[in-house]
Amino acid sequence: MSTRFSECTPSSPRGVPAGEYEIRATTSGATMAHVITQPCCNDASCVAVCPVDCIHPSPRERAFVRTEMLFIDPDACIDCGACVDECPVDAIVPPEDVTPALEPFVAINAAYYSDRPGSAAPDVVEPVTVAATSGPLRVAVVGSGPSACYVVDALNTIRGLDVEITVLERLPAPGGLVRYGVAPDHAATKSIATLFGRTLGKRGCTVHLNTEVGVHVTHDEVLRHHHAVVYASGANGDRPLGVPGEGLPGSVSARDFVLWYNGHPDHADATFDLSGERAVVVGNGNVALDVARVLAGDVARLIGTDIAAHALEALAASRIREVVVLGRRGPEHAAFSTPELLGLGNLAGVDVTASHSFEAAHANDELTRIRASVLNRYAAAQPTPGNRRIHLQFFGSPTGILGDIRTEGLRIDVNERTAEGGISASGRSETVPADLVIRSVGFMGRPVEGLPFDHARGVLPNRNGAVVDPDSGVQVRGVYTAGWLKRGPSGVIGSNRACSEATAVQIVADFASGKLAVPEGTSEQFADLVEQRQPERLDLAGWKRLDSHERKAGRKVGRPRLKAVDRSEMVDIALGRQASPIG
Repeated sequence: MSTRFSECTPSSPRGVPAGEYEIRATTSGATMAHVITQPCCNDASCVAVCPVDCIHPSPRERAFVRTEMLFIDPDACIDCGACVDECPVDAIVPPEDVTPALEPFVAINAAYYSDRPGSAAPDVVEPVTVAATSGPLRVAVVGSGPSACYVVDALNTIRGLDVEITVLERLPAPGGLVRYGVAPDHAATKSIATLFGRTLGKRGCTVHLNTEVGVHVTHDEVLRHHHAVVYASGANGDRPLGVPGEGLPGSVSARDFVLWYNGHPDHADATFDLSGERAVVVGNGNVALDVARVLAGDVARLIGTDIAAHALEALAASRIREVVVLGRRGPEHAAFSTPELLGLGNLAGVDVTASHSFEAAHANDELTRIRASVLNRYAAAQPTPGNRRIHLQFFGSPTGILGDIRTEGLRIDVNERTAEGGISASGRSETVPADLVIRSVGFMGRPVEGLPFDHARGVLPNRNGAVVDPDSGVQVRGVYTAGWLKRGPSGVIGSNRACSEATAVQIVADFASGKLAVPEGTSEQFADLVEQRQPERLDLAGWKRLDSHERKAGRKVGRPRLKAVDRSEMVDIALGRQASPIG
């Protein structure tokens, strides 16, 4: 079985394998220093502790919102190691710990500075400062994922501010994207949950888990007891392809698949047909690569992760041998990050191929040239008999999902590169046989009842985090947003930090200027209301009970944790009631 797509052969200097030349040229003569590697989450905690300002882009630079990771300047680094202790995901390694698998990141870190000497000062955005206020300021935060935790942390670290924070999470476990969105084989990235746990446990922060706004308490009731409410609940929907046949069984969203293999209680009962030999993932961002790795990789590499037990069992029985990752445009426009692209090449027993390369000489910076070299290596690769395969197919637009009663394939229109670097239709179409088609073309936020909503972008319309009426531009008093519900599904975990800090600053500025209404009820009265409406409300002590239970169950089978995936079982464990064993 093979995918019949046209392939382009990349050019490389004679005698040098494709994909190696640019990296060799970058690393030759480079100073060995501490190196930021694949787990980097853009949290930027390392930036603040660096004594020589050699980690960029910083949150004060415009480039920060677009970067896929942070980079250490090898010429400026003094190897002090301060950044290593501060990194919440262990992404920074000293030179003596750089393994062969990490060597490309030496080149990647150095490449960033080869085109940006000194990190140009004009690219800096001055931070907003807020005068100290009298308190207490009472803020409710809806959600418990990265953006919510960064809001809590930002409010708690403003000097002179007396603040009381209430966190409301509809699930029995906190974490949001970290627990249910990060791929199970990215354990280092998941370790940031420890930092967020400390944030939620700070004095003055009350956490109500298994409590949903709109079900147990209304938006008005929350706002009546707080100066402000921040919606930081992420993007809980997904964008459709909008093609015929999309509703057929076997046509699913990447969001549903990810939540299933990560043990989300609302998705634990889902089923996916893994009996065919080929799956197609439409989209070429990092989530698409996560899905491809999980489907194509040897299931043995997932046994030591926190993947849900039901997913591990289903993947062990999977017959999928090939995953096609389809992108509408060319490789130079793919949305996946270079670290994730590099990671595909480290999967044992899996060949990575690509339909097209792009000329490194046409790239405008060294980082892009390194990215091109990796893709060119994949484009030149030949499948190994007996290996599974991930094929990166570019220049294909899905036009229909084929099948009568269930998915049997995907029809695509073949695009081609224009002289200007864009794409145009070639007039040709192809059919890709597949029993599973997974769309990964973007997440969407969902409306909050009673609040304005931008349905096209899937966000709460806002100005610097303050929700506004899109017609009048008038600010909705006391209502704010952060994270993907604020800006759309962009960036990685740490990208939410600057976003959430900006929202926190706006809240405090509005509080200081008297724009926020004085709450009618107290924090204690609100806690009593929650207890009355939701008798099975959980606090952090309950979560610690559940967390301990999952870890103990995991240790018995050699895994970091064995997730509880049934909501009632999670609640029983958290409340100390008798519960059946997990798994």
